[in-house]
Amino acid sequence: MSDLQSYLAGFDVERGYLNWASFGPLSATVREEARADEELSASGRPSGIDLVAAHVDEARTLVASMLGADADEVVLAPSTTDAMFHAMFGLSGTVLLSPNEYPTIPVAARRAADLRGRVRVRELDRSTARVTPDVVRDALTDEVTAVAVSLVDYRTGYVADLPALRDVVGDRLLIVDAIQGFGVVDVDWAAADVVAGHGYKWVRAGRGTGFARFSVRARERITPVLAGVAGTAGELGDPEVGEARAGAAAYAISRPDPQAAGRLSAALREMTDAGVPTIAARVAENARRVMEIADARGIPVITDRDRHAGIVALSPEPARAGAIAAELVNAGVTATVRGGIIRISPHAGTSDDAFGLLDAALAASGAGAVVMPSPTPLPLEP
Repeated sequence: MSDLQSYLAGFDVERGYLNWASFGPLSATVREEARADEELSASGRPSGIDLVAAHVDEARTLVASMLGADADEVVLAPSTTDAMFHAMFGLSGTVLLSPNEYPTIPVAARRAADLRGRVRVRELDRSTARVTPDVVRDALTDEVTAVAVSLVDYRTGYVADLPALRDVVGDRLLIVDAIQGFGVVDVDWAAADVVAGHGYKWVRAGRGTGFARFSVRARERITPVLAGVAGTAGELGDPEVGEARAGAAAYAISRPDPQAAGRLSAALREMTDAGVPTIAARVAENARRVMEIADARGIPVITDRDRHAGIVALSPEPARAGAIAAELVNAGVTATVRGGIIRISPHAGTSDDAFGLLDAALAASGAGAVVMPSPTPLPLEP
């Protein structure tokens, strides 16, 4: 069995699962690693505890490799939000962002502005649908010191052009929320100064598997004001609070969870073995299949057909949106329905059966009366 075949074989989820942008059910490899680490942690033997603890450095090294960075530029975190707070609270000047981003970016920026007073927030116009290089260029001022953007828009799947944004922002910092694209979008990560991500969606590593990369330039300009015990140099018991540690380790509050690091390591190993470009190509192709099904059923697609990842957003007429939501549940299809938008997000290992169920549900939604099932709310998580 090839590495790709082995990777795809780990997608043992419900047939109609098309909600990877919301939550990634753990892969078979990750579950095996988690069980092994639980046993090692339960024994109390120092050798077992040390083996599990070694996952922290392993995970940092794997993240760094996927980002084309050095391991000392990577720090593990409980979530993308934790990592983004470190970035925003350490900034000075003005950060440019879209108010339409998933709240991780705007909330962290506003909290930093309100509590520290050293950073200001400049928002793009609320009518901005996509954060493109042209939009950013038109909004830049001399006061802007950083631009924050999501690699993949959580609503539509639009993929930001990081190299082009890098050219536009120049010497300013480029801060990227990577949660909706890491591992399934083949991108030049070197364009970003800060990359914050999490392994619980497309990576399939579960909660608590966040991480961040802080480049040399980012560390020169972002003060590690939230450095906790794990981010502080000095000897245990020293009565004086030491300086922040060198490298990205400064952007840590507490020690990372080694079992979460083990899950992240296992997931990243199988992704790198299969090949991120190969995975990205399959994800993009499966998203295209969703678009074709929607086209055939007369449902408008609002996702950019030239720049998209695994998210496909459908915008049916209001009268049909409810019927689609009901038929998806009837067919056993898991997706996200929010504000009249149907968000479908297939992965590399999504089966032909899942596309068949989706097609049947969309076809039934336009066929007349709808039989509502017993209430089972669709996931509303981002």
